[in-house]
Amino acid sequence: MKPDSLPRERLQKLLANAGFGSRRQLEEMISAGRITVNGSVARLGDRATRDDRIEIDGRPVGSKRLDGSQRFVIIYNKPEGELVTRRDPEGRKTVFSGLPYLPTGRWIAVGRLDVNSAGLLLFTNDGELANRLMHPRYQIDREYAVRVNGEVTPDMVQQLVNGVELEDGPARFEDVVEAGGEGSNRWFHLVIMEGRKREVRRLWEAVGATVSRLKRVRYGPIILDSSVKVGQWRELNAEERRDLLKVVDLKDRRPWGSLARRPGARKPAQQAGSPWKTPRRR
Repeated sequence: MKPDSLPRERLQKLLANAGFGSRRQLEEMISAGRITVNGSVARLGDRATRDDRIEIDGRPVGSKRLDGSQRFVIIYNKPEGELVTRRDPEGRKTVFSGLPYLPTGRWIAVGRLDVNSAGLLLFTNDGELANRLMHPRYQIDREYAVRVNGEVTPDMVQQLVNGVELEDGPARFEDVVEAGGEGSNRWFHLVIMEGRKREVRRLWEAVGATVSRLKRVRYGPIILDSSVKVGQWRELNAEERRDLLKVVDLKDRRPWGSLARRPGARKPAQQAGSPWKTPRRR
């Protein structure tokens, strides 16, 4: 097929679909001048096809990689103490050290959890899917279980649902439901539509309470079930795959891959932050 007969896509979308990162990450790489197309430094808004000569940090992107590789999505049950980053200057453990070997592309974390938070994280090699799951346009709700220190009154809960002003703008919970506990340590389940940094903790702090435990239990239609123990992962089942694509209005044109490993098996993943290197099979 000739290059001019191929559909030209936004450069960040083309590379995201090949597993080189999320659209936002790739937009930052383009802005930093790290990507070239046919010998010229790429700019935001540029379009390309798999037959163009694309390089990232001076290294060529193979056309086979751009053909549309298999899609992988896993659930990971993050423990407290792990960082959602590929590399930590202090050498602390990251979530990527507990992920399975990925035969194509690299794992992209869907959203974040701070080091002291636990629970559901989704990982995929599909940059377009990751982008839609995190984009405010699709209004993906997240559910958390939180343990709150301090007195919580009905007025405080109502204030959290109505909305409070944070330093980066107004924020609110869609719903807050009591889930047990007594005295100054009570559990709540809550739903929020955004994923701003430490937003759940900051909302509670804004009404005078402190979150002592925080665990994400749902991301959109995907629920963290008891089969996924802390520090373990599993692939989505067929129903979860359909629901995940449906909630972001994404047509299922890419084939789904299978990691063909037992749920919960651990194998170190690449942490160096390079899209080019993959761990060797052991």
